[in-house]
Amino acid sequence: MNDVEVIAPASGCRLVKTQDLSLLFGQPPEALKGLLRHQIDHFDGLVIIDTRERDGSLLNHVEFLLYYFLFELGGYSEGRKLHLIGNETAIRQVKRVLKLCLLGPDPEQLNTWDTDPALAKEWLAVSQDAALKDANQQILTIDDFFQTHVFQEESVSIDGFTLEHTGWDQYTIKHGDSALDLNLDEDQRITPSYPVQRDNHAAPLAKFSLEVLGGASGFSPNEPCTGLALCYNGEYLLIDVIPFLDEHLIARGISKNQISSCFLTHVHDDHCALFPLMQCGHKVEIITTLEIYQMALEKLALSLDWSIEVVAEHFSFVPITIGQALNHYGLIIEAHTTVHSVPTIGATFTVRDAGKDKRICVIGDNHALKKIKPLVETSVVRHETLSRLETIYQEPFDLLIADGGAGPLHGDPKELITSLAERVVFVHIDQLPEEFTATFSLASAGKRYNLIEGSDSLYGALIQHYLSNWIGEQGSDRWLRNLVTNATIKHFNLEDVILVQGQPSRGNVYLILTGYCSVVHHDTSTPRSVATLQAGDLIGEMAVLTDLGARNASVIAKTPVVLCEFSEDVFTALAAGATFRTELTKRWQLRPVIKTVKAFRGIHATVVEKLTAAAEKLDYPAGSDMTFSGDNVYFKVHGDIRSDDPTLESAEVLGAPPFAQELIGTASAVTDTQFLQINRIAFERVRLSTPQLNYQYRKFLRQTATQT
Repeated sequence: MNDVEVIAPASGCRLVKTQDLSLLFGQPPEALKGLLRHQIDHFDGLVIIDTRERDGSLLNHVEFLLYYFLFELGGYSEGRKLHLIGNETAIRQVKRVLKLCLLGPDPEQLNTWDTDPALAKEWLAVSQDAALKDANQQILTIDDFFQTHVFQEESVSIDGFTLEHTGWDQYTIKHGDSALDLNLDEDQRITPSYPVQRDNHAAPLAKFSLEVLGGASGFSPNEPCTGLALCYNGEYLLIDVIPFLDEHLIARGISKNQISSCFLTHVHDDHCALFPLMQCGHKVEIITTLEIYQMALEKLALSLDWSIEVVAEHFSFVPITIGQALNHYGLIIEAHTTVHSVPTIGATFTVRDAGKDKRICVIGDNHALKKIKPLVETSVVRHETLSRLETIYQEPFDLLIADGGAGPLHGDPKELITSLAERVVFVHIDQLPEEFTATFSLASAGKRYNLIEGSDSLYGALIQHYLSNWIGEQGSDRWLRNLVTNATIKHFNLEDVILVQGQPSRGNVYLILTGYCSVVHHDTSTPRSVATLQAGDLIGEMAVLTDLGARNASVIAKTPVVLCEFSEDVFTALAAGATFRTELTKRWQLRPVIKTVKAFRGIHATVVEKLTAAAEKLDYPAGSDMTFSGDNVYFKVHGDIRSDDPTLESAEVLGAPPFAQELIGTASAVTDTQFLQINRIAFERVRLSTPQLNYQYRKFLRQTATQT
């Protein structure tokens, strides 16, 4: 097919170009940056593929592609529409997401959420003012931006270009007498299209600091979008969720187990990529207003084709009220409204230290003040909103993070030239004007601003926290205290070898306190990564508990890491009780079993550990009988069974699983068969407290239902 060119501007998408038409299949996060890096200066349409998410990323991020088409490619000024192709449900959901991100909530929604009437009026008026309008100054709807094409009998024709949907994520493109097959299932890893600079050494934990995951805009081809991580007493609070969150946390040596909460400013794609937080081993607290939280849930639910109620199960909501201080475990958070195209907030974060307040203010996405003042005069924006922003611009913060993106929706660095803040750092901008380079600085990935240095006590608190989670109720508090007291803190660089397969255990057990490690086997000449461990996971404990004497795998620092080193003698004494030692040995035996269960494939080692504490392994030799009761959930590991009830024979999950048909009764093993048994109540408790398990289990049920 010589007249058609296929380009892969980013993993998870393909651009198909002919002389007359260019279509982008799949829209992974920051796909626009991939197009810009490949110097692709034109596209006519988007094809929404079947897969909603892969490798921790959603594949239907359309927002910034639409912005680019409208403003940079002339779609808005020339009255052209972007082709939008897909099935009817996916197209409807994409348009609803865009409505939330471009035009904000409806008056009815704000009324349902009991939004303060004056604030609701302002948010609606600002959104209407920022909205795109036609020649008669009528607000354009989302439908005005698109020419929609729904697959009819799996086929769509556009300008002599025929697109056939031939299978899941598979298409045939016909143009003239030629045909080209396209398979969007080829990319199993979804990664940023731009280089990610990684730290080599772990920075000490701080009592109060701010780390920059990214500081650019959605249109910056070589830099990540704006995302910040505030460290308070050794735990991290994200300020917004950057696209490709996992990659940027890994680059900084921060484990997702270290993320306790997230302050969410608004729902634009470059700030609200919440899906990776559904893959955590614990619930992350979302701190924001009710309005922004509900918008974020709806956006994520539409993107996944799940219900809002199910998505909400994966988070803990901490509401914040504008102007009222929230004491979040000693971190004082005071939110303020900004002026942006959709409801948006910023906040001041305060920690008291040695009798003095240390303050970080993140203004949030915000119009320049010179653009807000006319909106006050026309009663679009309230006087109190402008007054608060003007005060923020002049307050003596220790660190002020400001929007310097300019343009119609962002700030102007000139307006902070008289700021009294000790340091002013700008986001949403690639390069400061030369006149400000000796006055301000840019928030670029990898920068760190320490306001209050940390101490070893932070590591002690982490050790206590992680060990308490790992040991549960079986361990002795007295032994736990002694472990913490006698621990040694050790720092490792990126790619340092921590343990070597086959070498003696050397008398040490390790607890990961920050970052990630890879477990690697050397059974052949090619090392094979078999697991990834993160903060909260133990290394080398099973060599002690099982008397192996030597390490059965190597452990390599996947990021800069901080470890806690324990003496084997003390750790062995901790586990000396017969009941506890039996429990730990059971966990060691169950880890590889759980990893083979279809419903649990891909879950983190931290989540596997939670399941090992609740599960039991059932082995049935060929010819033996088994009974499935409604008190338990049974996950098939391997083997074939025979039953008078044919549904039992083919099922992967039996007993009384949540959201699935109850399958109870008797059967016999045709071959050697193994099941994983978990008490139904215990499974529900673990599922509801573990977002990744909740998500993967629900996803497994949906896929199983689709296949049958």
